[in-house]
Order: sequence, then structure tokens, then C-alpha cells
Amino acid sequence: MSETIPFYPLYALLFADSGLSDAHISWLFAVWSVVGILAEVPSGAVADRFSRRGAMALGGLAQAAAYVLWTTLPGFTCFALGFVLWGVGGAFVSGAMEALLADGLAAAGAADRFGEVYGQLDAIKLAANVPAAVAATTLFAFGGFALVGWVSVGACALAALLAWNLPEAERADESGAKGGKSTYARVLRAGAVEALGNPVVRGAVLAVALLASLDALEEYFGLMARDWGVPTHQVPLVVMAIPIAGAVGAAVAGRLAAVRLRTLTAFFGVAVAVFAVAGLVGQAGGLVGVAVFYAGYRAVYVVANTRLQERVDSGARATVTSFAGLATELAALAVYAAWAWGQVGAVAALALVVALFLPYGLRRRCPRGNGGVGPSGTRSATMDRRGA
Repeated sequence: MSETIPFYPLYALLFADSGLSDAHISWLFAVWSVVGILAEVPSGAVADRFSRRGAMALGGLAQAAAYVLWTTLPGFTCFALGFVLWGVGGAFVSGAMEALLADGLAAAGAADRFGEVYGQLDAIKLAANVPAAVAATTLFAFGGFALVGWVSVGACALAALLAWNLPEAERADESGAKGGKSTYARVLRAGAVEALGNPVVRGAVLAVALLASLDALEEYFGLMARDWGVPTHQVPLVVMAIPIAGAVGAAVAGRLAAVRLRTLTAFFGVAVAVFAVAGLVGQAGGLVGVAVFYAGYRAVYVVANTRLQERVDSGARATVTSFAGLATELAALAVYAAWAWGQVGAVAALALVVALFLPYGLRRRCPRGNGGVGPSGTRSATMDRRGA
């Protein structure tokens, strides 16, 4: 529900229609990015200390408030304030969602199904691009930006309501006490120590962050299509096939959960090679190669995130995952720089570096004291049979 927002395909057009220049729009995106970076880890600790579903609900309400501002008072100042709200709201959801899912599955005795279920969730999120685009086109035709805005507010509020009603398993905090009794500072410190001080977790955090940063490439799909000969009016329809391919890759990622790291690296390397060849072709048909790459990329990302969650051994799971989100935002700057410098070729080279890092970031087993045990004490069968 939170991904089926009609505003997503249109908010940049709203800014331009309100008289903002490209420079002003870039400043808005910068505000969004900086707020997300600053709020990422503190919001993860809030989710760990209090409630993961509460954090997700709060994130939805913050995003809804942003769209209220944009719809009622369009202008640079309110757009910037809206991005502050959206940046904070997105940070509350980031990390909390993965933690809620991992601990819920562990409490149900199904910790080894995280990769399968997370892959399905990722697929649904990507597939939501389709109804969002259809809704945006239809609503704008009938009521312009105002109708799109108010429906987006309602969608965010409904997403918050659904999040609030999700079941949340009781969990132990980092000291072993039930119900998250630690102070906020202790939870934040526990997450930082595990994410930065534990080499097993730190490597997985870096691997997930580097992979996730490659999703910044999505911002350039439309430019690739246009530059490769796709007529402008056909670009939205043609580009829509790429996230759908990514949804397919994420949906089948569970089948890769038990593969050796060498196989996973080789699989991703082949996907990167296909992407590089598509760039060399430089024609509309090359978008098929981009779709193949994106499907492989999303599958590998799900597997890497699964292995990160298997390595976390404290009640600060959302905080640890938020460190990966923070590193993702920083690493994405390298993707933007690579595109500016050499477009597809430079990004493909960067993706190859990420592929080569995977065996190092994910190579270690969980510590012997953990052994792949989830938060509820359930041993992860995936970790046992996969090994290194």
C-alpha cells in the first residue's frame, strides 16, 4: 500500500508546474537526501526501543502530512518542509520493516523462511509501480495535481493504519530482557556496536549497502530509454517493464538463499555483464538487457539482506539495518558520480566492484555463540546448510 502512491510518478512535474527551476528542484532532492541520512539510525533505534509497527505507522503519517502541504500550499518552502517530513517518515520505515518481519518469522518458528518472504515482499513493492502509474494518469486526467495529492494522502494514511494493525512479536532487548526495557541510548549503542564492531555483521551491512546503492540507477531508466531511441511518449510504458522484471527476480530469490557465495557472485557478475553489453548496444533493444540485469540484481539483494538479518543477534535489529540504510545513502553518491562520468559503462564497472566484494562481506559464518539462531532462539536451517 505504501508503494502504490499516485504522487510518485508526478511530484517532480508538480514542482516544475509550480514554477521551480531545475536548480530549485535539485535543492529539494538534496534536502530529502540529507534528512534521510540524519534520521536513518536514530529512527531505527526508536523502532527497537518502542515499536516497529508504531515506527512504520508514524512514517506513513509523516508522509501523508508532507502531501497535505504540497497539495494545499504548493511552493518551494512547503515542498522543502514536505521533503523533511517524508525523509523522516521514510527513515522510520527503513529498518523497522525488515526487523518486524525477521522477528515475527522467528517467533513463528519460521526464521529460515525470511529470504523467501522478504523476496515476495520486495516483488510486491516493485510491482506496485504499475498501479501507481495507472492511478497517477487517471486521477490527473480528472482532477489534476489536487486530486492526485489527496488520494496520495489517503493512501499513506491507510498504509499507516495497516502497519499499526500488524502483529508484533515480543522480543528480547540487547541485555536479554523481554519487552524492550532498555533505554533509548542503550538500544542505539547496542545497534552501533553490533553494526560497526562485529566483523561478521559489519561485512554484511557493507555488502547490503553497496548492493542497495545500485538501485539509484533506477533514476536513469527513463534517460536510457530516451537516449536509446524510445519515443518520449512511450518511455513510461517501456520503462515500466524494468521494475516488473525486478519483481520477478525478487520473487524467486528464495531459491538462491542456499547457494554458495561463489555461485551468487558469478550470478551477479553475469547480470552486470549483460548490463554492460546493453550499454554498448545503445539501442532500444538493449533495455531487455537492463531488465535482465535488474532482475538478477534484485534477487541478489534479497539474498544479501537475508544473510544480514541472520547475523544480527540482539534486540537492536532495526538499528543495525538502519546503519545499512545510512551506508546505502552515502554509497549512492558514487553511483550518481559514476553515471555523470561514464553513464552505463562506469556504473557497470562500479557494479562489478560490488560483485567482487560480496564474497568478503558475506563470507563469514555467524559467531559460534549464535550459530544462526534467530531472536526467538530458533535455529536457522538456511544458515546451517549454507555454511560459508
